Amino acid sequence: MKSHKILQAPIPMRWVGPLKISGHLLNEKVSVPLATYETPLWHSVGRGARVSVLTDGIKTTVVDERMTRSILLEADDAYEAHKALTSILSRQDELNEVVASSSRFAKLIDMHSQIVGNLLYLRLEFHTGDASGHNMVTNAADRIIPWILREYPALRYSSISGNYCSDKKATAVNGILGRGKYVVSEITIPRDLCERRLLTTPEKIVDLNIKKNLIGTMIAGGLRSANAHYANMLLGFYLATGQDAANIIEGSQGVVHAEVRNGDLYFSCTLPNLIVGSVGNGKGLGFVEENLRLLGCKEERKPGENARRLAAICAATVLCGELSLLAAQTNPGELMEAHLKLER
Repeated sequence: MKSHKILQAPIPMRWVGPLKISGHLLNEKVSVPLATYETPLWHSVGRGARVSVLTDGIKTTVVDERMTRSILLEADDAYEAHKALTSILSRQDELNEVVASSSRFAKLIDMHSQIVGNLLYLRLEFHTGDASGHNMVTNAADRIIPWILREYPALRYSSISGNYCSDKKATAVNGILGRGKYVVSEITIPRDLCERRLLTTPEKIVDLNIKKNLIGTMIAGGLRSANAHYANMLLGFYLATGQDAANIIEGSQGVVHAEVRNGDLYFSCTLPNLIVGSVGNGKGLGFVEENLRLLGCKEERKPGENARRLAAICAATVLCGELSLLAAQTNPGELMEAHLKLER
């Protein structure tokens, strides 16, 4: 088969910020790279960033982290599948010995299951260090399957992935159980700052979030999602930092929550499926390595700490863009006027 030269297609990229970020992972001002063809995004995120530096900052919290792979096995009937599953779930320590033979960073932390007829879906959940972990968990699953089939002759192989993971698909299971980093970003904006810099009020943003993000998404049939445009910021950030861009499908499933507190605006973005890594596939390109270095995500730290820092910065970036767009949409004509001005 004829080989083709790999070309690096240019995508416009700009550094935006700085954003002021606080929380248990970092307390500092950070500029972020965004690679996108939708160039008004730089200005939108930039407006949210400028607001953040005039407050106590965007507080980011990594609530959980796990990468998943669901294997699919078969038995003659549901009872045989159930008997095997009951035993498998009690042998996690033995399974972790098998996992250790595949990677020094992968660790099995939990398992979930579904039995459908004679089919056994086993969702394996791992810690994967600083890697996003797609290949790591697949490699671990490839070691686990032969072990299971030897220990449980009543089971047969069906697939290395049974879609109960779920990878690059909008599903309820990811929102419920999590896939990648589960991150929450929050900010409190004084009323006068909201009015001067966002040209709106806390009440208008809270009202629009309910009517647009919550009710609008519900009547559209959205799946565990209530936000205006998480995907825009995620794609720009993912492309600039060497992530698998297809993961914005599950990454964009998340909820915006806003309240008026003592006259000020509390605004938060919850992202239960933020899939990012500071090492691994996609990180070998020069500009990616440089971007990660400038973000402070290539330092000598304990395994996983660079990736958690990257996830926190990404979640703060999403908040800046989400806040700015919602503010713009409270004012008739502002959104289109900005696009016409910035894109032409």
